[in-house]
Amino acid sequence: MKFTYAWLKEHLDTSATVDDVADALTRIGLEVEGVENPGAKLAPFRVAKVLSAERHPQADKLQVLSVDAGDGPMQVVCGAPNARAGLVGVFGPPGAYVPGADITLKVAAIRGVESSGMMCSARELQIGEGHEGIIELPADAPVGTPYPDYAGLDDPVFDISVTPNRQDCMGVRGIARDLAAAGLGTLKPLADVYAGHLSTVRAELVEALPFSSSDNKDSPSTSSGRAGEEIAPVVGAGPGPDVRTDDPEACPAFYAQAVRGVANGASPDWMQARLKAIGQKPISALVDITNYVMIDLGRPLHVYDTAKLSGGLVARRAAAGEQVLALNGRTYMLSEGMTVIADGAQVHDIGGIMGGEDSGVSETTTDVVIECAYFTPESIARTGQKLQLTSDARQRFERGVDPAFLDAGLAIATRLVLDVCGGTPSGITRAGTPPTEPKTLTYDPQLAERLGGLIVAEDRQRAILESLGFGVADDWTVIVPTWRRDVDGPADLVEEVIRIEGLDNVPSTPLPRTPGVARPTATPMQLIERKVRRTAAARGLSEAVTWSFISEREAAAFGGGAWTLANPISEDMKVMRPSLLPGLLAAAERNAKRGATSIKLFELGRRYLADGERLTLGVVLAGDARPRGWAQGKAKTFDAFDAKAEALALLEAAGAPVANLKVMGEAGETWHPGQSATLRLGPKTVLAAFGMLHPLTLKAFDLSGDVAAVEIYLDALPPKRSTGFMRPAYTPPALQAVTRDFAFLVPAGLKAGDLVRGVKGADKGTIVDARLFDRFVKDDQVSLAVEVTLQPGAKSFTDEELKAVADKVVAAAAKLGAVLRA
Repeated sequence: MKFTYAWLKEHLDTSATVDDVADALTRIGLEVEGVENPGAKLAPFRVAKVLSAERHPQADKLQVLSVDAGDGPMQVVCGAPNARAGLVGVFGPPGAYVPGADITLKVAAIRGVESSGMMCSARELQIGEGHEGIIELPADAPVGTPYPDYAGLDDPVFDISVTPNRQDCMGVRGIARDLAAAGLGTLKPLADVYAGHLSTVRAELVEALPFSSSDNKDSPSTSSGRAGEEIAPVVGAGPGPDVRTDDPEACPAFYAQAVRGVANGASPDWMQARLKAIGQKPISALVDITNYVMIDLGRPLHVYDTAKLSGGLVARRAAAGEQVLALNGRTYMLSEGMTVIADGAQVHDIGGIMGGEDSGVSETTTDVVIECAYFTPESIARTGQKLQLTSDARQRFERGVDPAFLDAGLAIATRLVLDVCGGTPSGITRAGTPPTEPKTLTYDPQLAERLGGLIVAEDRQRAILESLGFGVADDWTVIVPTWRRDVDGPADLVEEVIRIEGLDNVPSTPLPRTPGVARPTATPMQLIERKVRRTAAARGLSEAVTWSFISEREAAAFGGGAWTLANPISEDMKVMRPSLLPGLLAAAERNAKRGATSIKLFELGRRYLADGERLTLGVVLAGDARPRGWAQGKAKTFDAFDAKAEALALLEAAGAPVANLKVMGEAGETWHPGQSATLRLGPKTVLAAFGMLHPLTLKAFDLSGDVAAVEIYLDALPPKRSTGFMRPAYTPPALQAVTRDFAFLVPAGLKAGDLVRGVKGADKGTIVDARLFDRFVKDDQVSLAVEVTLQPGAKSFTDEELKAVADKVVAAAAKLGAVLRA
């Protein structure tokens, strides 16, 4: 939400500085994302007069100007076709930075003639699109005056972040109301604000059509808390336009007023300046008026060209297959349930979101219908999400506009149209009934201390609530203003009191602590997560945190997702991830494109399957495992064995019985066949998948080369028996271990891991470890060499005991088809 400092002061009578306003906004919960003064960057530019214009001696399309910017004549070479003697424009001296051209001016020779500065166009100063010639100012513009001061550009622009619950702050007036409650000034009556915008040429309208009227019979009664917000409707001649609502659920109220005989030219300079300052492009008087009222008051409106309508307008549900050409130039196919505004021939408006091109106003428009309707937030949200269409109007209706402001909003828009465009107003048509029944709450002032932790005097609480528009009775019955649909209970009232009184004033109070040693609060699974995360970091992996939502294309590479969001942030974040690897691969791709040569990422999070969430650890290894060097030669890329090493190390940190795990089969279609496997505890319990990823999987993420990965399913870990908080005493063996080497000729299909596991189980009381240390193939025979570690107990092994263990090892290997090599 953007607005200028001067725009804010239209509603707020204050002497607060820009810094004071910025600090107060953040303090009361309206976070300031930035404050920029557009005039600051144009400070060096001044109003200047061209004293003479002579043809350039070396170029037909250039002129040599003599320019006075208040310091005497200066020579400027200029190519603008409208440059001439007597023109008053904008001069940039040497040293000035030209934002639209991205250059810093300096004294330079142009085709042999020295030029000291530049006469500027609107595009070069980024204040408009004009670039056919230099800016032309009125002849009486004061020469030498800084251009930002002359043009009124020295007006800081605030950019604030409005949370979804603060629909009232989607207009400048709502922000001013909050600041007034915070003590930064006084909120001006709304009638005074808009009466000041009527031109002196049409001053008779002020008398004929008063903005405020306490005894107006046509204006619906207002609820408590609306003091200063009353606006009398425009009393026109004849009946109002033919409008109705056939969809009271989504469009409970449809108000409209016609104006005949308008001239749709340019909007007033003051309105254009404000719209431009916040990034809105002025279009025409009628369009600019609706945009201005929407931003100023948070009240979206729409104007139809009566000549382009076929009969009256109706708010109704769309029929399947209907379509509309919207004002953004795109055609939208509508579905049943969407609320639209249509006439007897076609749809003209996606209700509350965007108008249609076919009934839009133009410079030839003479008769208009001004729409001021109320659409329910739920309906707007559903339609906008289905059409993937956003707009300023949707942002406001989706949050919830003030349902009691229809008459006032229509009156303000009509008066501005009459003032700027002329014409004759019709009567008002009020179709339907807006939901204006006030919400009443019972409030206890003591809640401010109990819930908010701050003692606030009752009189002060009453003053805060009333300044925010709440009606407060003597018995603390509170009437919630219709523009605050977010206030639903006493706790919300406490929030209002505390944020205005100041969150900085809430004292820091330590929580009570039970005497003695604190009991551990981490669950066993949380402890496992900590160990695994630390182990991964210690092994040189960098932790990544990626979105739990991925695109359908990314999910398809991993078998598709079980859960699709009905209201996604975007199409690229539509599916709940079935694996952690898509997010890590996307991160690896971004890093690779930025020049990273060795990428080692891990993430600890949840994958989402049809039967629920599963705690998982993902690892991606891409690029070089070892850089090139004089000793090892070429760089070495990651392979499946690197992935296996990471999997085993991380599983061991998680407490898995690594020694009992079996390497089995391939990991699935996502993985490279023959270069991937699973680690299992028994034939069915899969603890991890590891190996190289399939080339098609990598292609889906725009990755090239070999990429290794690991996915550890921490939810599948067997439960660990609690051994209390004491570690067992470390008792090293009294006698030295003994190692023996065995070399076996094995069948080609025998897995080395199965042989090692069989050898280790030959004598569990004596053999404490076994590992493969050599493998070679000769004459189509495979030789595997295993080192076996034996640990004696009370006494050293005798030769007979060692031979007996060796025989058991050979016998265990023989069961697998292995023969001791001679």
